[in-house]
Amino acid sequence: QVQLVESGGGLVQAGGSLRLSCVASGRTFSTYAMGWFRQAPGKEREFVSAISWSGVNTYYTDSVKGRFTISRDNAKNTVYLQMNSLKPEDTAVYYCAANPTGNPRSGEYVYWGQGTQVTVSS
Repeated sequence: QVQLVESGGGLVQAGGSLRLSCVASGRTFSTYAMGWFRQAPGKEREFVSAISWSGVNTYYTDSVKGRFTISRDNAKNTVYLQMNSLKPEDTAVYYCAANPTGNPRSGEYVYWGQGTQVTVSS
């Protein structure tokens, strides 16, 4: 069992930045692919970004490319999402998720955090 705890959300003006963190429990974090997803009010949850177990491979949805950066520190059991040039349409609850296959493109995100709210004002 893996527990994930997100932090770093908040209220920011358009054009600002936030850095989300997700700390995982357990000794197997370094073998998991990790992903960030978000869900805006009235919308379905959507993929934002993912990173392979090694950190070598990263993926982004088109709307955040060039603005968001995912990274991980396996020694700290933590994955990050640096969000720059934020827009009002980035407003959502952001969730981190763990994928035991290690392959971020497999879609098998089994463990989920409780989410952290990001609100971007115009």
